[in-house]
Amino acid sequence: MNIPLLDLTAQLSQYREQALEAITRVVDSQRFIMGDEVSAFERALADYVEVPHGVGVSSGTDALLAALMALDVGPGDEVVTTPFSFFATAGVVARLGATPVFVDIDPVSFNLTESAVRAAVTPNTKAIIPVHLFGQICDLGAYYEESDRPTIIEDSAQALGASLRGKMNGHFGECACVSFFPSKNLGGFGDGGGILSRDDELAERMRIMRVHGSKPKYHHHVVGGNFRLDAIQAAVLSVKLPLLAGWADGRRENAARYGDLFEESGLTSRGLVTPPTEIPGARHVYNQYVIRASRRDELKSYLTERGVGSMVYYPRPLHLQPCFESLAHQQGDFPEAERACEEVLALPVYPELDPEGLAYVVVQISAFSGV
Repeated sequence: MNIPLLDLTAQLSQYREQALEAITRVVDSQRFIMGDEVSAFERALADYVEVPHGVGVSSGTDALLAALMALDVGPGDEVVTTPFSFFATAGVVARLGATPVFVDIDPVSFNLTESAVRAAVTPNTKAIIPVHLFGQICDLGAYYEESDRPTIIEDSAQALGASLRGKMNGHFGECACVSFFPSKNLGGFGDGGGILSRDDELAERMRIMRVHGSKPKYHHHVVGGNFRLDAIQAAVLSVKLPLLAGWADGRRENAARYGDLFEESGLTSRGLVTPPTEIPGARHVYNQYVIRASRRDELKSYLTERGVGSMVYYPRPLHLQPCFESLAHQQGDFPEAERACEEVLALPVYPELDPEGLAYVVVQISAFSGV
């Protein structure tokens, strides 16, 4: 049996004709950059998470970058974030000359904690970027509601549609940045990203930032960038957005089946596999289903030999990346993030994966553990 980590073709039949019609509509219009397609998608995206503003941009990375630029983050500023994330989370901070300040993660949720974030904030803290990793909202508790805290930018690249205590992305910080990279739960046919916000002024600044800081056209009061969303991507995403909730339900069902199968196999009771945990009050959308496994690298190779796709997100924490050597971090500074990098393994969880396929994955893991 061959089970890839992600099978995008398995869901293509659900929207293929509508997507091709949308692409044809854009081609016939010959309006490829911004325009009505982008505006319509922005409104639908904002409505989906129940916030006033959606801003389409060129990628999830550029969403973070535009948000930081709109806040005038630069040299001398600190941005508190996690060392256990995709590089872009901290890369955009360094790109603007600011300093990423890392704090360790919670070993259960893989996300930041309220106490760790509070302890890291200094008078130089300009922003906080909590990452809703793997599809689960980062719970910073009452800190989200405090009026005197630094600006919070939610990194929601992996968590569009997730919720915590009944609220979705964009309801916790001043804005939330999402990615439409093809492997995301809502993926385009290329790169794309978006920003969700309840803040009228900030949303307008981010719209200006994405077009080189101009308003009106050719009049530049600030320096922005070219962060525009292509019309074809917006048209395709508009077709796929109504299907997102159903896909999330399918991922959640598969995650629950994994949990039952791991329990039945004895893998969890023997401590060989630790399934992901859904924190109280959260709705996890499982962009990745990430277990902790002993002998992780050996297990990954074993699964590959037996046709099961898997991936390590992430093999090296950000504080130990060579480009951040100037921050003078050492091995052991953030032990939970470092331990996660040694143990985590993402398994197939896409909604079209059937019970037989799920069972095959767990049987292979069980067979490896018995070797």
